[in-house]
Amino acid sequence: MMEYLSKRITLDPDLCNGKPTIRGLRITVNTILEFLSAGDTHEEILKQYPDLEDEDINACLMFASKLMNRNYTIKEFAA
Repeated sequence: MMEYLSKRITLDPDLCNGKPTIRGLRITVNTILEFLSAGDTHEEILKQYPDLEDEDINACLMFASKLMNRNYTIKEFAA
């Protein structure tokens, strides 16, 4: 059962081990973020993944930004 986290980011437990993907394609948000962090441009990514649209890449950035906007707590545990 696919769930839309935004208009372009989807979750499906049967697709890419349940990682967030773009519009139900077998392209994970993480893959696109890795390309961007390596310095690839939108144009280079779109050339490698012709099924993607520029808005998909922007949606990946927005998704990551929203995740980083949450509060996180570090819990200590016995080693």
